[in-house]
Amino acid sequence: MPRRLLFVAALLLALVGAPRGAATALAPVPPQAQLRVATVQVRVAPDHRDWTYRLGEPVRFTVSVVADNTPLDHATITYAIGPEMMPAETHTAAVPLAGLTLEGGTMQVPGFLRCTVTAEFAGRTYKGAATAAFEPEKIIPTQTEPADFDPFWQTAKEELAAMPVDANVTLLPERCTPKVNVYHVSFRVPGPAWMNRQARIYGILCEPKAPGRYPAVLKVPGAGVRPYAGDTALAERGAVVLEIGVHGLPVTLAPEVYDSLYAGPLSGYWVFNLDDPKSYYYRRIYQGCIRANDFLTARETWDGRHLLVMGASQGGQLAIVTAALDPRVTALAATHPAACDLTGELHGRAGGWPHPFKTYTAGQPPFHATPAKIATTAYYDTVNFARRLKVPGFYCWGYNDDVCPPTSVWAAFNVITAPKQFAVTLELAHNYTPEQWDAINTWVCGTLGLK
Repeated sequence: MPRRLLFVAALLLALVGAPRGAATALAPVPPQAQLRVATVQVRVAPDHRDWTYRLGEPVRFTVSVVADNTPLDHATITYAIGPEMMPAETHTAAVPLAGLTLEGGTMQVPGFLRCTVTAEFAGRTYKGAATAAFEPEKIIPTQTEPADFDPFWQTAKEELAAMPVDANVTLLPERCTPKVNVYHVSFRVPGPAWMNRQARIYGILCEPKAPGRYPAVLKVPGAGVRPYAGDTALAERGAVVLEIGVHGLPVTLAPEVYDSLYAGPLSGYWVFNLDDPKSYYYRRIYQGCIRANDFLTARETWDGRHLLVMGASQGGQLAIVTAALDPRVTALAATHPAACDLTGELHGRAGGWPHPFKTYTAGQPPFHATPAKIATTAYYDTVNFARRLKVPGFYCWGYNDDVCPPTSVWAAFNVITAPKQFAVTLELAHNYTPEQWDAINTWVCGTLGLK
């Protein structure tokens, strides 16, 4: 009998054997029938507490497998050690109670070396990882910079400026709070160049009800297609906050609408028209972020001085891009920004999401690695916008991130000459912790002088 059924069987036998009318007087459950459901963790850590090494310095990874914080004896693991996101040879080993030490080798060039470990129990796979940094402050981008980069984006900004904002603002009474009005808003942006049409960007505006003038915050979205609720909490602290979507859709529709679009017409939008920089999908998105600032700075409630843009992943990308293109922006906060050093995989190291040049089939060249598409990424790569930042920024990411890997993010961070503050959560993958959000919000509120 499967072990997970033993407890149930014992319980039923106890009930059947009990006197009539005494079902609550259960017989003792035999010890061998007890069911234990443990929380299994695979823990991996390098032998430097800060996970940072000099070039040529060896790293050792310690591995333990625990259930309810109790070490499991001779748990079988599969592991691989190599430059992050790159193919690496796999091995198997048994982990003793005291843990297992793996020789990780070293790196001779700046970058990250990752140890990934998996273990299987009861039909489930558990994963742990640790990523050692080798002089990451010396990582330089692989991405090139087009000679006409600035004229290209100046033309895009002029095209946008020639189009009226044409804002629509609709109060959402059911979402308002005692201190904040909430609106569904939209404004015009150029549509796809090949269609010669206009489009709209939609978002949720949260504005303090109390009369006054407030700093403004633009919140730009991560990748995907979804509705948005706005940020009433930040608005209640004394900011005008606009949270936008970027796909030309109202952001108050039913979730299944976005799910259907993401699985259908908008699936893989990050490579739409990648072979033409003037038609690439993100051209309108970048313009839309600037247009959102046009809308924000026209509000009578804006203080005329503070305009901060913030976001995570794709939103981190858009925060850097917007701050670089729009001189009205006074600060930014970018969490594990995407699209950093997109050509990394063409040079044998991790590149940024969406990894258009990653090899997914051994022996086959990357599907999108054509000269035209490679050239287009140079106009949109976060690295080339990071070079142009002039305002203070707060940046954070994790070393175990396998979506926006730290090699790619450091490549962008290292070229920033504006004031910058960096916060790292070493074990963090592409997710978030309450402590991380607290650090971000503390910096944002401190920068804007919010309560």
